[in-house]
Amino acid sequence: MTVQKQAPLVGRPARPAGRRGRATSPQRLTALSFLIWIGPSVLIIGAIVVYPLFETVRAAFQEFALTGAVKGWAGFDNFVTILTDPDLPRVLINTVVWVVVGVSLTTVLALPLAQLLNKQFWGRRLLRIALIFPWAASIVMTAIGFRWILNYYYGVLNPFLLSLHLIPRPIDWLGDERTLPWVMILTVVFISLPFTAFAILSGLKGIPDEVNEAAQIDGATRLKTYRHITLPLLRGPLMVTVLLNAIWIFNSFPIIYVLNKSNPGYANDTTITFMYKVAFLTERDIGAGAAMAVINVAIIGICVAFYVRRARLD
Repeated sequence: MTVQKQAPLVGRPARPAGRRGRATSPQRLTALSFLIWIGPSVLIIGAIVVYPLFETVRAAFQEFALTGAVKGWAGFDNFVTILTDPDLPRVLINTVVWVVVGVSLTTVLALPLAQLLNKQFWGRRLLRIALIFPWAASIVMTAIGFRWILNYYYGVLNPFLLSLHLIPRPIDWLGDERTLPWVMILTVVFISLPFTAFAILSGLKGIPDEVNEAAQIDGATRLKTYRHITLPLLRGPLMVTVLLNAIWIFNSFPIIYVLNKSNPGYANDTTITFMYKVAFLTERDIGAGAAMAVINVAIIGICVAFYVRRARLD
């Protein structure tokens, strides 16, 4: 009896060992490790950003009772209420002044301060440590400290200025509409200055010393070197710093609320505190407050997109 041998199958790969013959491909492992690494971040962003934003948008189209219970669908009535509010133009002007002046003053003061911190001198480390405290401390705590210092009755600033004969009488820094906006701006500059200075300092560290040395050899003065070489090389860090500062100052609710909470009306409010007062203090209209929150998100989104496009950061 002749036994015929079966010819081997050509072109059919051998079945790998394992469960049902399936092997995990490198691409699948890469995708799995990618999901493991970014999964927690995505969940956190979804929990603290996406979901609250979704609920805010939904609340903007609903009508609420004073108890907070949902009464029904309101459509665009909440947006109409906000956009036709007679105090909104003043609030928008306050917001523009607050952001533009705050960011400009912070940047102008941070540039020479970062240049100083980039030099070698005795006590530089102590100066850096002291500078970081206003930024590391609680914003509410710092604002309350300024409120105590500037208080008309028991603050320390008025007696100090009176003792130096710089003012003829005590000044109501927090109650006068002529002084309160500048007090708030100086407070936000005081808090945001450390971050801005250190961000610019990191940009200065990235500029090679040979560039400035070559300019000095060519006969350029320090001012010309700084203007034509240092500042153009700092353009990237400056653009990012200004953008982050503008977003932070725009959303600086604690500073305005703490310093301005004793004053009635909206004369010194920005869109952030205006939103809070409409929702929980003056009008107690949660739907209108949510509509103002959506408008705030739209404002900051449009401004950021325009700024990024103009600065060519994309």
